[in-house]
Amino acid sequence: MKVFSAMALSLALLASGACSSMDNDRMSGGMTSSSMSSPTIAQVAMSTGMHNTLVTALKSAGLADMLMQSGDYTVFAPTDAAFAKLPAGTVEMLMRPENRDKLRSILQYHVVPGRVNAMQVMAMPMARTASGQEVRISTMGNTVMVGNATVIKADVMASNGIVHVIDTVLMPPM
Repeated sequence: MKVFSAMALSLALLASGACSSMDNDRMSGGMTSSSMSSPTIAQVAMSTGMHNTLVTALKSAGLADMLMQSGDYTVFAPTDAAFAKLPAGTVEMLMRPENRDKLRSILQYHVVPGRVNAMQVMAMPMARTASGQEVRISTMGNTVMVGNATVIKADVMASNGIVHVIDTVLMPPM
């Protein structure tokens, strides 16, 4: 299902611009575009050291392989610290096999089909996610909010999309 794969890819979520070259090197695993072809969203997420929970969640939801495929996705990628802000036991509960559909829905809520860079995000009041639901976007000065999450790093480019790193896990409305 195309929307499902877009969501999964977006959940692999990551990154934003306006960062130092050292941060850019870390986000790309220390490799530059001249030393390798552009990594996939999944490869970016696996290489940062700050998206381990996201990668584990993607694997648990059966979505990790999709993040290695070609496509055009925008992922709002929560950091490990974002997952740690959830109530105790939430991540473990979501990773149980019986909660796989709920986990997939949450992960898809972090993915927007198509490549949407930071400038485009800032001009959008809403974005339709791969889950089919909309997420509110607001801007105050240089701060961009996606739902209740702040974009802390934008425009991390991947061969199959763009990653914007966020500080809070987005929860779709029930």
